[in-house]
Amino acid sequence: MLERQEKAALVTLVCVVGIVLAAHLLFDAVGRPLVAEPYSPEVPDGALVLLEGSIEGIAKTSTGNHLILTVNGTAVFLPENVAAGLELHENENITLYGVVQTYRGKREVVVSSSGDIRVLR
Repeated sequence: MLERQEKAALVTLVCVVGIVLAAHLLFDAVGRPLVAEPYSPEVPDGALVLLEGSIEGIAKTSTGNHLILTVNGTAVFLPENVAAGLELHENENITLYGVVQTYRGKREVVVSSSGDIRVLR
Protein backbone atom coordinates (compact mmCIF):
# COMPACT_ATOMS: atom_id res chain seq x y z
CA MET A 1 0.00 0.00 0.00
CA LEU A 2 1.13 3.55 -0.58
CA GLU A 3 2.51 5.68 2.22
CA ARG A 4 0.96 9.05 3.08
CA GLN A 5 3.66 11.03 1.19
CA GLU A 6 3.31 8.78 -1.85
CA LYS A 7 -0.47 9.30 -1.89
CA ALA A 8 0.02 13.07 -1.67
CA ALA A 9 2.54 12.97 -4.53
CA LEU A 10 0.20 10.86 -6.65
CA VAL A 11 -2.74 13.22 -6.04
CA THR A 12 -0.53 16.22 -6.89
CA LEU A 13 0.65 14.52 -10.09
CA VAL A 14 -2.90 13.69 -11.17
CA CYS A 15 -3.99 17.30 -10.51
CA VAL A 16 -1.10 18.72 -12.55
CA VAL A 17 -1.84 16.37 -15.46
CA GLY A 18 -5.52 17.38 -15.31
CA ILE A 19 -4.69 21.08 -15.35
CA VAL A 20 -2.29 20.71 -18.29
CA LEU A 21 -4.85 18.66 -20.24
CA ALA A 22 -7.61 21.19 -19.53
CA ALA A 23 -5.34 24.08 -20.62
CA HIS A 24 -4.47 22.21 -23.84
CA LEU A 25 -8.12 21.55 -24.68
CA LEU A 26 -9.11 25.13 -23.88
CA PHE A 27 -6.32 26.57 -26.03
CA ASP A 28 -7.21 24.23 -28.88
CA ALA A 29 -10.84 25.35 -28.71
CA VAL A 30 -10.42 29.12 -28.39
CA GLY A 31 -6.71 29.88 -28.49
CA ARG A 32 -6.05 30.22 -32.21
CA PRO A 33 -8.00 33.46 -32.66
CA LEU A 34 -6.12 34.90 -29.70
CA VAL A 35 -2.62 34.25 -31.09
CA ALA A 36 -3.10 34.25 -34.87
CA GLU A 37 -2.45 37.47 -36.73
CA PRO A 38 -4.14 38.47 -39.97
CA TYR A 39 -2.12 37.39 -43.01
CA SER A 40 -0.03 40.01 -44.77
CA PRO A 41 3.14 39.76 -46.90
CA GLU A 42 5.14 41.17 -43.97
CA VAL A 43 4.32 38.29 -41.60
CA PRO A 44 7.49 36.22 -40.98
CA ASP A 45 7.84 32.52 -41.74
CA GLY A 46 6.61 30.30 -38.90
CA ALA A 47 3.85 32.69 -37.79
CA LEU A 48 0.32 31.44 -37.21
CA VAL A 49 -2.01 33.49 -39.39
CA LEU A 50 -5.69 33.96 -40.11
CA LEU A 51 -6.56 34.22 -43.80
CA GLU A 52 -10.03 35.14 -44.98
CA GLY A 53 -11.24 35.46 -48.54
CA SER A 54 -12.56 33.89 -51.68
CA ILE A 55 -11.07 30.79 -53.31
CA GLU A 56 -9.76 31.98 -56.67
CA GLY A 57 -8.25 28.68 -57.76
CA ILE A 58 -7.84 25.03 -56.76
CA ALA A 59 -5.06 22.80 -58.11
CA LYS A 60 -3.77 19.33 -57.26
CA THR A 61 -0.04 18.85 -56.89
CA SER A 62 1.78 16.61 -59.34
CA THR A 63 2.85 14.29 -56.51
CA GLY A 64 0.35 13.09 -53.95
CA ASN A 65 -3.18 14.32 -53.53
CA HIS A 66 -2.23 17.62 -51.97
CA LEU A 67 -4.17 20.76 -52.90
CA ILE A 68 -2.96 24.27 -53.58
CA LEU A 69 -5.64 26.92 -53.13
CA THR A 70 -5.32 30.52 -54.17
CA VAL A 71 -7.12 32.71 -51.66
CA ASN A 72 -6.96 36.47 -52.24
CA GLY A 73 -3.80 35.96 -54.30
CA THR A 74 -2.11 33.90 -51.55
CA ALA A 75 -1.10 30.26 -52.06
CA VAL A 76 -2.53 27.91 -49.44
CA PHE A 77 -1.10 24.37 -49.17
CA LEU A 78 -3.41 21.60 -47.99
CA PRO A 79 -1.59 18.30 -47.34
CA GLU A 80 -3.32 15.12 -48.51
CA ASN A 81 -4.62 14.25 -45.02
CA VAL A 82 -6.24 17.70 -44.72
CA ALA A 83 -7.59 17.86 -48.27
CA ALA A 84 -9.15 14.38 -48.11
CA GLY A 85 -12.03 15.41 -45.85
CA LEU A 86 -12.89 18.69 -47.56
CA GLU A 87 -15.14 19.66 -50.42
CA LEU A 88 -14.08 23.10 -51.62
CA HIS A 89 -15.16 25.05 -54.69
CA GLU A 90 -13.95 28.14 -56.46
CA ASN A 91 -15.58 31.43 -55.40
CA GLU A 92 -16.45 30.07 -51.95
CA ASN A 93 -15.57 32.36 -49.07
CA ILE A 94 -13.42 30.69 -46.43
CA THR A 95 -11.62 31.44 -43.20
CA LEU A 96 -8.53 29.43 -42.38
CA TYR A 97 -5.66 29.21 -39.90
CA GLY A 98 -2.21 28.17 -41.02
CA VAL A 99 1.51 28.70 -40.68
CA VAL A 100 3.41 30.89 -43.12
CA GLN A 101 6.35 29.31 -44.93
CA THR A 102 8.50 29.98 -47.96
CA TYR A 103 8.61 27.06 -50.41
CA ARG A 104 10.91 27.31 -53.42
CA GLY A 105 11.10 31.07 -52.99
CA LYS A 106 7.34 31.60 -52.81
CA ARG A 107 5.31 32.34 -49.69
CA GLU A 108 2.41 30.11 -48.77
CA VAL A 109 0.17 29.31 -45.85
CA VAL A 110 0.22 25.67 -44.73
CA VAL A 111 -2.94 24.31 -43.10
CA SER A 112 -2.37 21.40 -40.70
CA SER A 113 -5.93 20.27 -39.95
CA SER A 114 -9.27 20.23 -41.76
CA GLY A 115 -10.72 21.85 -38.63
CA ASP A 116 -8.63 24.93 -39.41
CA ILE A 117 -10.74 25.68 -42.51
CA ARG A 118 -14.27 26.98 -42.36
CA VAL A 119 -16.46 27.65 -45.40
CA LEU A 120 -18.58 30.78 -44.93
CA ARG A 121 -22.12 30.46 -46.23
